[in-house]
Amino acid sequence: MARDRHDRGFFVFLLIGIPVGISIAATAFFFGYVGFGPMLFNLLPSRIYGVVTNYTFMAIPLFVFMGVMLEKSKLAEELIDVIGHLFGGISGGMGVAIILVGVLLGAATGIVGATIVTLGLLTLPTLLRRGYPKTLATGMICASGTLGQIIPPSLVLILLAEILGESVGTMFAAAMVPGLTLAAVYIIAILVIAKLYPNLMPPIPAEERAEMGRGQLIRKVITVVGPPVGLVFAVLGSIIGGIAAPTEAASMGALGALLIVACSGRLTFALLKEVAKATLVISAMVFFILISAQVFGLAFRGLGGEHLVARMFDWVPGGELGAMLFMLLLMFVLGFFLEWIEISYIALPLFLPFFVQMGVDMVWLGILVGLVLQTSFLTPPFGWSLFFLKGVAPKEVSTLDIYKGALPFIGLQFVAVALVFIFPSIATWLPEAIGW
Repeated sequence: MARDRHDRGFFVFLLIGIPVGISIAATAFFFGYVGFGPMLFNLLPSRIYGVVTNYTFMAIPLFVFMGVMLEKSKLAEELIDVIGHLFGGISGGMGVAIILVGVLLGAATGIVGATIVTLGLLTLPTLLRRGYPKTLATGMICASGTLGQIIPPSLVLILLAEILGESVGTMFAAAMVPGLTLAAVYIIAILVIAKLYPNLMPPIPAEERAEMGRGQLIRKVITVVGPPVGLVFAVLGSIIGGIAAPTEAASMGALGALLIVACSGRLTFALLKEVAKATLVISAMVFFILISAQVFGLAFRGLGGEHLVARMFDWVPGGELGAMLFMLLLMFVLGFFLEWIEISYIALPLFLPFFVQMGVDMVWLGILVGLVLQTSFLTPPFGWSLFFLKGVAPKEVSTLDIYKGALPFIGLQFVAVALVFIFPSIATWLPEAIGW
């Protein structure tokens, strides 16, 4: 009974507007004390110490710094301009360019809000002016902005690696092909729609594309696209190749982002101060929730929650695969109301012992969870991607337009989840090929 009230108390706190970290900690301390008594405070220090001294977690603020530096320096704006000209000559080319920019920005920054705000400000008015339907234009931008949650380096993958007991390098390697597969699914869908209904996504007029000559375009590809792409490959390559630990690679990524911005002539003290402040705020939020989740997990186990979960899975038909589908569906539903970090640190650890006992491949399971968690950014009514875009969209674009635009791309995400579920090698072959 107490464990049920434990969960209900947490959701009540969320519904009345109390921040997530405080909701987790408050309900966990109260019900943990009910279950453990004063012993709770003897058990907690070692759990919290394990979080704050975890060497891998040092990569979080470093990757955040790398992403915020590239985002705040406005390099994303030039990326959009260059890639837009590269693909603007075909029907649906602007849509393809937006997805590719999402891949690059996702790998370089991993910050959903920054990517969507940038794309929304710079491309949405242009898309509407060219005749793209409001729902299609907003859907492409929201979907593109969420790619950074599955394409490494990603905070989602770092935390999933810790929860699942896998190395960060293994998770990064496993996510590469599924992340690019999801981007390819988006691009194929856009090109098919453009082929069937060419008037919906017209190409950029030739005279407009001619304003940037071929030589200038090649130079911009080298100078604008090259450095951030090279930085991402260097960081990921060093981790996946076993040359550097995630924290070491993240520190080089942070330094590399600093050098790229400095070489572009955009590095100022004001920019550095803004980036440091944003990095501190984001990192503090992540670590506060991580620490609060330790209290929550301890209280749940102390109240016998694991036995409840085990009995619940006994009711699910289909054995191992049925249980996986049930968990993924549950996480998808939770994504309508919660953020990915709460789902990762509250829901996943509850189910994990069952799948460990069943012998499920943790890498495959982790990538499936990552893909499903990504949909939480797109699902109404509380998908953060939808809110970010609404904040910068023109007045003629309503919230309903954005919601409608996101729905087809949620369906496309399910296609990617289904592909990885049916063909596990999409996620596992690269780690196996490089010997992880």
